[in-house]
Amino acid sequence: MNKLSHLIVKLRYAILIAAIALLVPSAIGYFNTRVNYDILTYLPKDIETMQGQDILLDQFGTGSFVLYVAEGMEEKDVSKLKENIENVDHVAKVLWYDSFLDIRIPMEMIPDEVYEAFNSGDATMMFVIFDDGTSADGTMEAIEEIRRISNKQCFMSGMSAIVTDTKNLAMKETPIYVGIAVLLAVIVLSLTMDSYLIPLFFLLSIGMAIVYNMGTNVFKGEISFITQSLSAVLQLGVTLDYSIFLWHSYQEELDKNDDKKEAMANAITATFQSVIGSSITTIAGFVALCFMSFTLGLDLGVVMAKGVVFGVVGCVTILPSMILVFDNLIEKTKHKPLMPEFVRLPKFISKYYVVFFALFLALLGPAIYGNNHTSVYYDLTQTLPDSLASVQGANEVDEKFEMNSAYMLLVDKNLNTAQMTEMIKELKETDGIISVLGTDSILGPSFPREFVPEDLMSDLESDEWKMVMLTTDYKIASDEINDQIAKVDSIVKSYDPKAMVVGEAPCTKDLINITDHDFQVVNFVSIGLVFLIIAFVLKSVSLPFILVAVIEFAIFVNMGLPYYTGTVIPFISSVVIGTIQLGATVDYAILMTTRYLNERNSGHTKKEATLIALSTSMKSVIVSALSFFAATFGVGLISSIDMIGSLCMLMARGAIISMFTVLLVLPSMYMLFDGLIMRTTFGMKNVLKDKDDHHFGHLIHRHKVA
Repeated sequence: MNKLSHLIVKLRYAILIAAIALLVPSAIGYFNTRVNYDILTYLPKDIETMQGQDILLDQFGTGSFVLYVAEGMEEKDVSKLKENIENVDHVAKVLWYDSFLDIRIPMEMIPDEVYEAFNSGDATMMFVIFDDGTSADGTMEAIEEIRRISNKQCFMSGMSAIVTDTKNLAMKETPIYVGIAVLLAVIVLSLTMDSYLIPLFFLLSIGMAIVYNMGTNVFKGEISFITQSLSAVLQLGVTLDYSIFLWHSYQEELDKNDDKKEAMANAITATFQSVIGSSITTIAGFVALCFMSFTLGLDLGVVMAKGVVFGVVGCVTILPSMILVFDNLIEKTKHKPLMPEFVRLPKFISKYYVVFFALFLALLGPAIYGNNHTSVYYDLTQTLPDSLASVQGANEVDEKFEMNSAYMLLVDKNLNTAQMTEMIKELKETDGIISVLGTDSILGPSFPREFVPEDLMSDLESDEWKMVMLTTDYKIASDEINDQIAKVDSIVKSYDPKAMVVGEAPCTKDLINITDHDFQVVNFVSIGLVFLIIAFVLKSVSLPFILVAVIEFAIFVNMGLPYYTGTVIPFISSVVIGTIQLGATVDYAILMTTRYLNERNSGHTKKEATLIALSTSMKSVIVSALSFFAATFGVGLISSIDMIGSLCMLMARGAIISMFTVLLVLPSMYMLFDGLIMRTTFGMKNVLKDKDDHHFGHLIHRHKVA
């Protein structure tokens, strides 16, 4: 590595030129990477609900639909509006009561169920069906066009409308997220570092690594909007440590060597050797997300693991080149850091280590209980502001029609009329079902078939399947609708074992079951990987248990607090926060533990080693944690998308909790378990042997004196 470090120093101008040049293809890749705003598409492709979605698209030309409510309009005007909507690109069909009967047919002849499904007071409702997927670009463009041709008394509700609003909001706010994160990080670094200019170079080198990371996502084809919104902020937060370490190493080398090139080469070598272990553990945390069957984890995990790699490479190539090239400017902006050198606080922590360990034990139970009982939500309308059109549309449908959602059944076309009639009867008697709309439910045996439009049968039946639409007054993701879906599934499968229940509500039910399992898997894999890496890096059997216990405690406290404050958090938080916090916090723990082991190996007592490790690491841990806090807290405050805002607030709080835990609890572990650590860590047994030899020699000396 030493030869490579000298080569980096020698080629510093070429490295900067190449780094700037690579921004161009990276930017092109970034702008050509599609962003997916529908998280339900990340469900496993082999589950029944997703297979049903494919059947709807392939055989019915129906990729998605929205509920469209118009108020205070005469029937002829609604009919004209319907015709205009049908002419919008990617609108496959619009179902209204005139889809089932000619509008000239007297209302008295319309089956009550059909009339009530589409009319309530002065409001009428249509089902607008699209020929593409829920989050397809064509569907979102159609939503925007329908809004343009509608008046203020028209509302849309449904997943496609939510996805469209999410896209518009995310596109507007994502640049602000990055700007806020950079601004607050610069403020923190300017106050805590010894140069006003060096934070700018930190952020420039990290910014380049972020652009490379986002640009190479083009090879994935698309990324989720959550990954798009969070990856830059996360990459900044988790890789900033490496830049801080390089700068501190460089300053230390300058104290020993006046040759700045030689000092930087040595700093690069020291930085790479020091951060390789912590960066691998951070990468392992993100890799654990790839084990989720809900492939949003794979999306975020791959992008962030890749981002850490780019961050490390940038830290040991681009940043050193910048520092050397702009050395004169940096020297002119040097100042005395406002953050004091910590002297008394480490002594206080070391002295009262038993108190902090007792506090750890006292809080552990409540933290675990809160973590296990924190409430989460899955309804995506809850993640958006009430002012958005899709949320207002959902409220309007609920208010006017007492209907919260709709989903569909796919049943065998060859199912006979008697079986269909009996099945529909059972479905109508199911709690919460408002209406059952399909050819068999609408056309009774006495209903004149000549009144039915010719294309209705092809709209609701394919060569293999019949489509039946159910409307319900239960909210998506609620226990009531999940129980209802299970009941409906049981009913339809008793008549047709191959029947499918599909739509947003059934997909959300699957999402709940899958992510609950994924949480256990990710937790197990991330802890396992980090455990093995710590064991390898520190060459210890006991330290992985101690460090993981301390970090998991911090995670339990962070994730348990929403339970005690009565806060409901988005479901994705419970899956990814633990992994992110584990990967970010382990850097602090490894930094301090490595110093503690070095001091013990140098002959210091456990108390001296703990005090030195704490004193030398405290400033780095605080600066790193505050920078991560600043980058995420600002985004949490301004984000209008609760899924993004909540994740960032949890990460910000997690950084502070982890900081206090590492600084207060970990030193107490050194003091209490020093004997165990020395006996189970490779190369440390001699420390105890030397201590025993010293004690034996002291006893002999006392015996001779006596």
